Amino acid sequence: MSRTVYVNGSYLPEESATVSIFDRGFLMADGVYEVTSVLGGKILDFPGHAARLQRSLTELEMASPVTMDELLEIHRELVRLNDLDEGMIYLQVTRGNPGDRDFAFPDPATTPSTLVLFTQSKPGLADNPLAKKGIKVISIEDIRWGRRDIKTVQLLYPSMGKMMAKKAGCDDAWMVEDGFVTEGTSNNVYIVKNGRIITRKLSNEILHGITRAAVLRFAAEAQMEVEERSFTIEEARAADEAFFTSASAFVMPVVEIDGTALGNGTPGPVSARLREIYLDESLKAAI
Repeated sequence: MSRTVYVNGSYLPEESATVSIFDRGFLMADGVYEVTSVLGGKILDFPGHAARLQRSLTELEMASPVTMDELLEIHRELVRLNDLDEGMIYLQVTRGNPGDRDFAFPDPATTPSTLVLFTQSKPGLADNPLAKKGIKVISIEDIRWGRRDIKTVQLLYPSMGKMMAKKAGCDDAWMVEDGFVTEGTSNNVYIVKNGRIITRKLSNEILHGITRAAVLRFAAEAQMEVEERSFTIEEARAADEAFFTSASAFVMPVVEIDGTALGNGTPGPVSARLREIYLDESLKAAI
């Protein structure tokens, strides 16, 4: 049975859904996206994702095709139509189809934005066995553009980073710029030393993670010590433990960096506790 997806106001079988070859998302990567998780048929952190989407659109001077209330209803309808219990909802907004290829932005008054959403069923999302095992990462040079705070669809280098990690027998890559770790290929990253959680402060250099914001808030409420500063890859390899956060992985422990095991090579207590808190609190607030 095919999924029902959403394209520009219509709910369609996935095999019937199309976007023009002149859409600027296809030709120019001129688009932004968000991914929200669904647990128990409810959507996690929607207000945060909606706010970040609006910020991304504003930064790129791109028109929003729907209101955020309308967007929530589209999410809920896709959950219902696809009987989604655990998984994700992907949404993408592009600058639309101006009818031909041109570097100049089209007039939003005559070229409406394109809006696409689809679901991905992921049974066992909350009970991911990797969370008990931990993942291994490599470090790579960060050569992306300078506005990483905008969640654009320009994901070629992160994809290449994932493949570099795969070829090295690892799960992900942490990117390094000027000697300091920026973020993972699709996540915000953290180390733990002497019980203190260390993570890079927000700027244009990293994505303003919605899960990051929630986890740091929960950590503060649990009276965990958090320090927002840059750290080197050498410091990361010498950490007691490490982890990353993302909308689909929640809190994921890292047990090895560039072949160096962290601690005793198993997930540490801080990441395990934060994952537990995040899932408990997020489920309570899910809509």
